[in-house]
Amino acid sequence: MKLFPKWLRLVAAVLLCCVFFPEIQSYSSAHYEHSHPCNRPCDDGALPMVCYYRFVVEWYYTMSKACYGCPINASDCSRPDCIANNGVEKAILVANRQLPGPKIEVCENDTIVVDVENHAGSETTAIHWHGIHHVDTPYMDGVPMITQCPILPHNTFRYEFAASPAGTHFWHSHAGLQRSDGLHGMLVVRQSPGIDPHFHLYDHDFSDHTMMVTDWLSELSFDRFVAHHHQNGTNKPQSILVNGKGRLQRFVDPAVNVSVYTPVEIFMVTRGFRYRFRMASNGIMNCPIQVSVDNHTLVVIASDGQPVEPLKLDSLVIYAGERFDFVLNANQAIDNYLIRLRGLLDCDERFSKAWQVAVLRYRGAPADITLDDSLSYFDMDRAGKQLNPLNSGTVGDKLSVTSLVSVLEDDEALRREPDFKYYLPYDFTKIDNKHFHDPQHYPVHAVQRNRQMFTPQINNISFLFPSAPLLSQPEATPSYLLCNHTNLRFDCSREYCECVYTLHIPLGSVVELVIIDKGFAFEANHPIHIHGMSFRVVSMERVGKNVTLEQVMQLEAQEKIKRNLKRAVVKDTVTVPDGGYTIIRFVASNPGYWILHCHIEFHIEVGMGLILAIGERKDMKPIPPHFPKCGNWPENVDSSSSSSSTKTGVNWALLVACSVLLPRPIFDTYGRLRLLSSLK
Repeated sequence: MKLFPKWLRLVAAVLLCCVFFPEIQSYSSAHYEHSHPCNRPCDDGALPMVCYYRFVVEWYYTMSKACYGCPINASDCSRPDCIANNGVEKAILVANRQLPGPKIEVCENDTIVVDVENHAGSETTAIHWHGIHHVDTPYMDGVPMITQCPILPHNTFRYEFAASPAGTHFWHSHAGLQRSDGLHGMLVVRQSPGIDPHFHLYDHDFSDHTMMVTDWLSELSFDRFVAHHHQNGTNKPQSILVNGKGRLQRFVDPAVNVSVYTPVEIFMVTRGFRYRFRMASNGIMNCPIQVSVDNHTLVVIASDGQPVEPLKLDSLVIYAGERFDFVLNANQAIDNYLIRLRGLLDCDERFSKAWQVAVLRYRGAPADITLDDSLSYFDMDRAGKQLNPLNSGTVGDKLSVTSLVSVLEDDEALRREPDFKYYLPYDFTKIDNKHFHDPQHYPVHAVQRNRQMFTPQINNISFLFPSAPLLSQPEATPSYLLCNHTNLRFDCSREYCECVYTLHIPLGSVVELVIIDKGFAFEANHPIHIHGMSFRVVSMERVGKNVTLEQVMQLEAQEKIKRNLKRAVVKDTVTVPDGGYTIIRFVASNPGYWILHCHIEFHIEVGMGLILAIGERKDMKPIPPHFPKCGNWPENVDSSSSSSSTKTGVNWALLVACSVLLPRPIFDTYGRLRLLSSLK
């Protein structure tokens, strides 16, 4: 590894890929994933590799002309560039004309290099590597205006980072609603047999046994977002996909007058072997997904890339951003077995009844299986032992993730008392969010109930993305835009508050977060993801249909909240029961600006998040040479003054006085500060 400098190894890897694998230059490279030189057995003692990928991001279309006669002619659905999806025609944003996008499969400590080329018209983009900690590369985390500037149209940005930690991860756009429309894919970091604690539990860990599950909208996500927030449009997904495939739209074969659907995903196994399946959820809406396999049990061995003691189950529920690895023992009769996926909450029987199936096919089973046309949502449930149940702690056969036992040794987060403890209660707030309710003309209390926009907020604060990245251009964000729940000068339960919500945490601290879903507005669920780290989940309970911060603090005072401080499960994404709490702990060992946010796409888009600023500037990695810059022009123009975010620090009395003296008012009807250049 030390014989050649890193730059020389990178150049050699790129040349190797371009010479011997010219298809990397093609938009359509699904066949390339299996032959990529980094998709290899991870042998003990082998040297790490530099693994190069090229993502071409563009707008595309399902059931396009590339699909010819699909699905009447089923083979047409597998043509190059054909994304059959669930049969519904829709504009999508994808990389390399694939859904999911190109799969990255490497060995632990490889170097991953991805050139992201933005060909998406006027859209900017950025890619987040969900599950990668970026210990030495915080600028590669892929969050616009936090760690980097967004990638401009017709520009290329190179991501380069170490493949660590090992486990099942995924990548996705962190710009706007793009991952909802297809810009996501698997990222698997495997370990060598001598390091993998569960290597003895399975015979095969095949690339073909990765599962990307997601709820799916039949329209462009932005159309749904605008209709939902400015009118009474629905936010309920119509379908679920497995590896971008599913059945929803019904077609009729005119030759035989029978119903035909687009193909579902098929997973091949050979009887007598044990297989490691790697599942990730790109969930986009309030739609947790229950997963089960007919006639088989699932032995969970990892969650969010971190190993756990094996746990045998009949089904599990996966929330947006989570990953689970399970072992399936192919010990049944040779046949085809359904993998059943059942949507919950906004996807349940009260709303869209979203469901999907895939097929577990034993070699030797009939290949011409015809799925029953009468299959429905009500056929997708399975009784028995279930992991990660909806809005629940551990009750009977329903086991919360706190039932999982980590294989990893206890760390300082479990051995020490926390240095800092933060309560993070949240709910949907009925308040005049100025982005969606004009308090003069259509305040939230004046419009019809189905047109009221309830804002998901943490501590009654909406997160405001700054106009330049906090990590690479910290000087560009005025200090008065930074706030947290301890330094607000206004009652944010009565008026809308928005700021760059930031918790400053000294490097090396042990931190405990008590995350509370108050649950008064709706029956919902918010999976919480933190970038740049993993954490221990030490407690999770539902108190009741709803709960207040004061009630949770009273339970604390009465010592009624129990914490598991022995081999607590390690995760980076976790559910919080509606009307309950989840308590997590971590050591703040990775300096940088790391976003904590709800992983429901609409919720982070309207500000359900905050920044964990770990360490001081002197602790952070130097800015890479020639790193892209962005921001306001002129620099003293404050684009964020369009909201009450500035209430955290601006002397409003002085501004009001100025408005009296100036010939024209400096505030418009939204309370926004007008540009001084317009006051002539």
